[in-house]
Amino acid sequence: MSGSPTARRRRLAIELKKLREDHKLTCLQVGQALDWSGSKVNRLETGSGRVQPSDVDALCRFYNTTDELREFLKALAKDSKVRGWWQAHGAGVPQWFSIYIGLEQDASSLRQYQCELVPGLMQTPEYAAELHRASKQLAASDVERAVDVRMERQARLARPGGPNLWCIIHESVLHHVVGNRSLMRDQLQRMLDVAAMRNVTLQVLPFDAGTYPATGAFTILGFPEQEDPDVVYRDGLTDAIYLEVPGDVDEYTRAYDNLRAVASSPPRSTALIKRVLEERYQ
Repeated sequence: MSGSPTARRRRLAIELKKLREDHKLTCLQVGQALDWSGSKVNRLETGSGRVQPSDVDALCRFYNTTDELREFLKALAKDSKVRGWWQAHGAGVPQWFSIYIGLEQDASSLRQYQCELVPGLMQTPEYAAELHRASKQLAASDVERAVDVRMERQARLARPGGPNLWCIIHESVLHHVVGNRSLMRDQLQRMLDVAAMRNVTLQVLPFDAGTYPATGAFTILGFPEQEDPDVVYRDGLTDAIYLEVPGDVDEYTRAYDNLRAVASSPPRSTALIKRVLEERYQ
């Protein structure tokens, strides 16, 4: 399995939980058998603590897995300790957002709805910098680092094997002036350029779309491995929510499908952006 340390930790946690459930055991029962606490087993299965290859080895031997699976899971545990490239930017990447970047690096598809701002993977450096400065959460010296991280994330779209990106934005995003009109002119042109990429689809939800099932921005991340279920991501000012329970993911998937149905088609959306660009920002 290739991918980020975050994705490897998640895959390891999924596999360890599956092994226990296949044996119809509780975390407490496994812990007692290995002279551990039940909470330690739970931490290993949720990826919320450091996972040692020796712990994985002990679990695999207890579950009587094949040697091949044991070595695979031990390799995941070892490689999950590697730092991601984005972590070198320090305070430019808050810890709660670092988790998202790690998942995004391994995602094969991204379905995103934005009701206020241009999606991060379509932002110009100037637009991104304005948003970071406005939030006042980063020191001036860290804003440039945060922008660099965003640009590096964008670069993956154009690389071989880059993810499929489907963005739906509310029409108000096109009229919300961030910075100044010159900045917005460049930003809308950047959106058109990204939307023209083979693996990118952009739709605009027009003002007259009527009612629709969405209460805020969210992203659904899909992964290439069948064993890795989709994740729904929602962020706030200082934290983020990651939803993995199948019922929750299904609700957001249905909501996204409904948004796609009421939003303008990609060609009509492109035409709308061009019209706003010409009428408002020239």
